[in-house]
Amino acid sequence: MLRLYDTRSRQLEPIVPANARVLRMYTCGPTVYRYAHVGNLRSYLLSDLIRRVLEQHRVRSVVCQNITDVGHLVDDEEIDPTGEDKVLQQARREGRSALEIARFYEDAFRRDTSALNMRTPEHTPRATETIGLMIDLITKLIEMGHAYAVDDGSVFFDARSFPTYGEISGNRLDALKPGHRVEGVDPRKRFHADWALWKGSDREMTWETPWGRGFPGWHIECSAMSLRFLGEHIDIHTGGKDLRFPHHEDERAQSNASVGHDVVKHWVHGEHVLFDGRKMAKSTGNVVLLSDVEAAGLDPLAVRLAFLEHRYRQQLNLTWDTLHAADRTLRRWRQRVAEWAESPSEPIAAAYADRVQTAFDDDLDTPTALRVLRELERDETVSPGSRLETFLHLDHVLGLDLAVDIGKPPVVPVLPPGAAELLEARAQARAATDWAASDRLRDELASLGVKVIDTAEGQTWS
Repeated sequence: MLRLYDTRSRQLEPIVPANARVLRMYTCGPTVYRYAHVGNLRSYLLSDLIRRVLEQHRVRSVVCQNITDVGHLVDDEEIDPTGEDKVLQQARREGRSALEIARFYEDAFRRDTSALNMRTPEHTPRATETIGLMIDLITKLIEMGHAYAVDDGSVFFDARSFPTYGEISGNRLDALKPGHRVEGVDPRKRFHADWALWKGSDREMTWETPWGRGFPGWHIECSAMSLRFLGEHIDIHTGGKDLRFPHHEDERAQSNASVGHDVVKHWVHGEHVLFDGRKMAKSTGNVVLLSDVEAAGLDPLAVRLAFLEHRYRQQLNLTWDTLHAADRTLRRWRQRVAEWAESPSEPIAAAYADRVQTAFDDDLDTPTALRVLRELERDETVSPGSRLETFLHLDHVLGLDLAVDIGKPPVVPVLPPGAAELLEARAQARAATDWAASDRLRDELASLGVKVIDTAEGQTWS
């Protein structure tokens, strides 16, 4: 049985779907105004791993992942009707319409998740196409006394009407400090911790409602979509650690208040990704896209493998060295699998498979699973056919396309023109201890795309 760390209960809990054979899972999707960087993509691997592990237990998943194409402000702490929407801001920068921007980056996101072998969710509703759901939910919350409209057409959720607010993040209402704008605490709110369900405005991308024209707040879309596409009982809700507060606290309050009970059974959050020890950001110049990885000659699934080397709840520090190492491991495993496929197939190595499955079930302990696989790779007492079947069986969870080279002729590396002569000259230079010439020739070889490594047995190349 799969066990996951529940952020709300702060302990490992067994995952038992309300429906014995179908698990319902919601995962917060992208705001489509720019390319997703590799740090963003790690969050979506979490739900993919959960569904793949559950498939090993013959449990099917129904997943809903929203597309935020309106309503996410540049600064979501500011409930300001003049606040700029991220999609609109990018549209202005690129000289395209908001719809063109949203669809372009949504398509790019889908290409990236496909390249990382992430399963397509069953439901991917867009915010702009589900405004009616949000209006209906806000109307219901107003009627139930959980929300109130103000003169400018905005609607706020009454935070004090939901007594268990803060159970996910630990941020209790009585301890929250008021947020301040230039003119002080927002006078439209009854309580400083109330948040906007709807923002009155007559800017672009707005809609008419019973309380006035405007656009939805960021949090309401996830409540409306999850309730519509998954129902009032959702087994797992995933997202990045940064979404615990305020997004998931607000979403939980909205959903629960509307139906009168806990909608989500388990809240599961993934940790952040750093690159070269720093948070990915344009300001620091270390944003890495999946296209950058491919441009460096690496398989995009090397990113997936690098993610699997760390547990989803561990902060991960990616570097180009770790990505290159993951790429080498990926290519080696594919080569070994292709070699083993030349031998007769034999039953799975049950002892190894059980250890890996135990690691998967233990809060997605993928680092341990990979260590067991490396152990199996080296274990010559296990037949090639058995190792083949075990690797392929476990790849249903790993998602690394380990069978991709089966049946392909072996790749024989070919030196570019002139490289053989340079290698010979370098070998002679090293024999003569002419290190300056050796280094110069290494650089010339690198310019041709040939990497040289010196070993105790002499130089090797790739």
